[in-house]
Parts: sequence; structure tokens; C-alpha cells
Amino acid sequence: MSSDISKKPETVNNAAKSQTTGNTAAKEPFLRIAKKDTTSLKNKILIRALSILFALVLDALFIFFVTGLNPFAVYGKMFAGTFGSSIRFSWAMRDLVSLLCIGVALAPAFKMKFWNIGAEGQVLMGGLITSLIMVYFGQSMPTWLLFPVMFLASILGGALWGFIPAFFKAKWKTNETLFTLMMNYIAISFVACAVNILRGQASSLGKLNMSTKIGWFPMFLGQRYNINILIVVLLTFGMFFYLKYTKHGYEIAVVGESENTAKYAGINVSKVIMRTMAISGAICGLCGFLLVCGRDQTISTSTAGGNGFTAIIVAWLAKFNTFYMALIAFLLTFLSKGAGEIASAYGLNDFAASIIEGIILFCILGSEFFINYKMIFRQKDKKGEN
Repeated sequence: MSSDISKKPETVNNAAKSQTTGNTAAKEPFLRIAKKDTTSLKNKILIRALSILFALVLDALFIFFVTGLNPFAVYGKMFAGTFGSSIRFSWAMRDLVSLLCIGVALAPAFKMKFWNIGAEGQVLMGGLITSLIMVYFGQSMPTWLLFPVMFLASILGGALWGFIPAFFKAKWKTNETLFTLMMNYIAISFVACAVNILRGQASSLGKLNMSTKIGWFPMFLGQRYNINILIVVLLTFGMFFYLKYTKHGYEIAVVGESENTAKYAGINVSKVIMRTMAISGAICGLCGFLLVCGRDQTISTSTAGGNGFTAIIVAWLAKFNTFYMALIAFLLTFLSKGAGEIASAYGLNDFAASIIEGIILFCILGSEFFINYKMIFRQKDKKGEN
């Protein structure tokens, strides 16, 4: 009898385990999504390459069935939009550096997990201050002094526009996304008001200092905007080393990972937030200076051209590595130029061309899911049952 009694608890335990296992199997979902620990560089490149290939296939189907055009001919025109001639390639580089400059500006803020959506306004403020100095002080200042003054004033204007939301975030924990977004609209209003004053009775503002060209960048290797390219290339290298090898870069990374950890390590979080956003805004202001002096020679509410928002994609996809940003900025510029080329070559409306561009961009963004996450399907048991 004693042996029978000793076996009963084991029997009960086994039955309980069997029931638990059965319940667990029944509750286990068919598909689970889990975050990957790491993804090798080789796999990242492969995933992104496959995403672009998949996008080209989808675009080919859209082109053939919706527009009735030959997809290969359309892709040829897209390629010609950037590489069709030396001047087209030069224009692509001109637009690329504007986008890249803003992406570089956003890198430190985003790495700190401060979502700066106000780059558009910060660029406009830098460009506005540059324009006002060019018009009102261009005649009275020598050229050797005018450019440094415009340069410093533009970065200070952009830095101030970035510092304001950072100050409120550091002191009162305001939402930086909404704050920086609303600052864009204030900057647009300032620019619209200033443009009306500058143009006076004229129907449009036109080029600033058109007759004298005071405040315009000098010609460099055949184009004025080549100076922009040189400055942004240097800035790209500088920001990479700033984030990776300096104390400030280390503090930005720690604050981005965890503010509590940063405080425990003795880092003044509020100071880092305000300093980093001032730097981010300053580089955006510098971009405004480059746009006015080196590319447009005028100011308007569309001077930033929406790059303040497009650069968010550039910075995010590159994971704040400025060299990767250059590649992504080139891809986006190539797509934009290509969409414009096929729209004019085949008489497509802008929406059809934008769909082709958008499919490629959507697939590239979607590839980030497969880089960072993995899908786990429910395993079959030994009997082959779910």
C-alpha cells in the first residue's frame, strides 16, 4: 500500500505537466515577431538589395499594366535623369548636398533620441538672416567681411531656433516633436513677411542683388554651388568624427540610450540636450546660408524645398552614420530626378511618377523591419502535429 501511495504524487505531477504542456502548445501563436540581437553587415546589404529588386519588380508591373509603357525604357529614362549628361549630374549633386547637409544636422539630435522635426524652419531662419544681411549691409561691408558675418549670423539664427525647443524640453519636459514642428510654421510666417517687405512694389522678389551680385558665392570649378559641395563634404567627415570619437559624441550616445544611466554617470542631461540641439540648428542655419549664397540667391517660404522632412528619412535609415547618409541622400535624389524625367519624357502626370518613386522608397523603408526583426513560426512536435 505504501508503494501505491508513493506513486500517486508522481502520477498527479505528470498529468499536471502534460496538461500544462498541452495548454502552452494550444496558446502558442502560429507566428511571432522577435527583435534580432544583431544583423551582420553582409545580411544588411543583402536585405536592402533584395528590397530594391522587389521594388523594381513592383514598379515594372505598375508601369506595364497601368501606363502601358516598357518598364526597361522607363528605367532608362530614370537613369538619364541623373546620369544623362554632365550638367544633369552636376544638378543632382547640387540638390544632394542640400539634403545631406540637413541629414547631417539631424544626426546628433536623433542619436540623442530628440526628435527634431523643425529642420525646415531652422534652415529658413538661417537663409532669412543671410538674405537680410545681403540686402541691407551688402553695399556697406567689404566682401571679406560680408561672408563671415552672413555665415556666423546664419548659424546663430539656426542655433537659436533649435535651442528654444531644447530649453523647454530640458526644463519642463515638453514634447519636442510638436514643439519643433510648430516652430516651422513660425519661421515660414517670418519669411513670408520679410519677402513682402523686401520686394516692395515688385510683383516678385527675384534674385537678390541681381545687378551687383554682392553676397553671391564666386564661381568655383565652373559653378557657384560647387562651394556648397565642398563645405558639405567637410561637414560630413567632421560630424562623423564628432559623434564617434569625441566626449560630446559619447555623451549624446549615452543620453540617447538612457537618461537615467547618463545621470548616474554624472552627465548633465539638460546641458547635453540644449547643446546638441543648438549644434543641430546651427548646421541647418548653415544650410540656409549655402542655399541663399551658393544656389538660389534669393529667399522664399520654399527655400528649404521640403528637405527638412526628407532628411528625417536619410538620418533614420543611415542610423546616424554620415557616410551612409551620403549614399541614401544620393538614392533619394536619383529617384526624385528620375521621376521628374519620366514625367516629362512620357507625358505622365506627377502622381504617376511619384508612385514609381514611392514604391521604391516604401520597400527600402520596409527592409528595416527584416533587418531588425525576425519571424518565428510555431514548431511542429515529434508526431508532426502543431
